[in-house]
Amino acid sequence: MAASRAVIRRALLYVPGSSQKMLDKSRGLNVDCVTYDLEDSVTPQRKAEARSNIRRFLQQPRSADVRENAVRINAVQTGLALDDLTEVLKAPNVDTVVVPKVNSPSDLHFVSDVVRHTLRERYSEEGSGKAGARPLEILALVESAKAVTDLSSICKASPYLSGLIFAAEDFALDLSLTRTPSLMEFLFARSAIATACRAHSLPSTIDLVCTSYKGDEGRQRLEEECLGGKGLGFNGKQCIHPSQVDTVQKTFAPGEKELEWAVRITVADRKVEQQGRGAWTLDGQMIDVPVVNKAKSMVAKAEACGMDVASVQKNWKHQGPE
Repeated sequence: MAASRAVIRRALLYVPGSSQKMLDKSRGLNVDCVTYDLEDSVTPQRKAEARSNIRRFLQQPRSADVRENAVRINAVQTGLALDDLTEVLKAPNVDTVVVPKVNSPSDLHFVSDVVRHTLRERYSEEGSGKAGARPLEILALVESAKAVTDLSSICKASPYLSGLIFAAEDFALDLSLTRTPSLMEFLFARSAIATACRAHSLPSTIDLVCTSYKGDEGRQRLEEECLGGKGLGFNGKQCIHPSQVDTVQKTFAPGEKELEWAVRITVADRKVEQQGRGAWTLDGQMIDVPVVNKAKSMVAKAEACGMDVASVQKNWKHQGPE
């Protein structure tokens, strides 16, 4: 598992590499992860052009408000992945490679080998990051029944793997499913992906694209999908339009009440430790180690999301156990 840096990927926004206009616009966005695309959004005739566009673009100074620059290459099975990687890895500001249609560990083995040999300055012979270098990470798109039934092997396939992404449309095609607003037809696959990521300590579990984004109805659908994914254990969502980013990042960050709850527990727990007590109560609810750990994790995520945790802690500095 890639564990080189704190990972926060609430929104993963796709930007077509064949559009210089959209590449330039992405510099003005405030988003956790922009994924510059060489796959679905680029026609076969423009693949080479898109590679060059992305390489040149990611040779420019980094945007202050984009946390992560990722590139989605073409699937290994297409025969285009090596050309994609050879070109875009020349750019110094590529943080992550998104690999589509990962059906088996061999797909990630191939990409990992190319990365290791291309970016020697980032890796030692054993594949660990060198001092001062930012190790490149991999995100794998799960798009088929075969992949869902082999998640354990896929999760262990590369030391650079940082998470899984669920591609609902290709998965629906593979199983001849029709997507419905309830998304119930994807419940097994989504639960399996979220569970596998947690079991293998992969930091990112990124949910399906919401195809609705226009008007009030589109925003409502997006919010519902975000909450549903969060409830299944996902901590991020793919976006296909910049207008989706704010809603996604707000929903996948801790809410105000959630942060307040977490801060109260962590503040009180420090006092409990000083008193040498075990389980304790707050608001009539028993608080034990798993609850405290969840609260600590939520506070850490809120800090990573740029929330004003210090002010909440100041407001609740006198909180103690009941």
